Amino acid sequence: MRLEGKTAIVTGGASGFGAGIARKFLSEGARVMIADINGDAAEVLANQLGPNAFAHQVDVAEGASVQAMADTAFDRFDQLDILVNNAGVTHLPTPLEDVSEEDFDCVYNVNMKSVYLTARAFVPHMKARGAGAILNVASTAGLSPRPNLNWYNASKGWMITATKTMAVELAPSSIRVNAICPVAGETPLLKSFMGEDTPEIRAKFLSTIPLGRFSTPEDMANAACFLCSDEASMITGAALEVDGGRCI
Repeated sequence: MRLEGKTAIVTGGASGFGAGIARKFLSEGARVMIADINGDAAEVLANQLGPNAFAHQVDVAEGASVQAMADTAFDRFDQLDILVNNAGVTHLPTPLEDVSEEDFDCVYNVNMKSVYLTARAFVPHMKARGAGAILNVASTAGLSPRPNLNWYNASKGWMITATKTMAVELAPSSIRVNAICPVAGETPLLKSFMGEDTPEIRAKFLSTIPLGRFSTPEDMANAACFLCSDEASMITGAALEVDGGRCI
């Protein structure tokens, strides 16, 4: 019960790493808003996870939608202790000059602009309380980039830098900001990272991970729970590699 009495929002919370994080937070005593662009999937998961979970449909790339999420959260929770910026997208493996402007804008808006929008919506509340934990789900792509995922790599590198500068600026208000950097896992984005999902491509991908397996939602959830709990009260500005040794 490391998160007993705490409230949390997990964006992109209806599937993949986000669903794992939401499930873990609930098991540790938190009340959780599962926020996702797929409102129906969020609703299904919230119903599975019990009365301390509730769903909210949000487009994290759109300011009015993020503000509506904040208004709903404050009506439900009164206060917010933990914000997890997990929602993310990628473009398909493509030479950098061939990525369409539409795909670039989508990666920029969902992976980067969303962090600004959620900060604008929630940081004033956390400052007023003098407490809060923000977790940004970055990627090993921001630390050790792969070819043909250039603009996705860049967006996750931006998120890591944003995490560090947010941590420095918000520390005087006792708001901690950290990131986790997963290696690819069994999530809806895996096929997009690989281009196609075949045994040969999986084997090639796994050969770059010293521990020899993909990450799981449970791996991310355990790291997220620690960083957002009071056990990590002296940790801010970290970009924790949860990657089976991928970045060594």
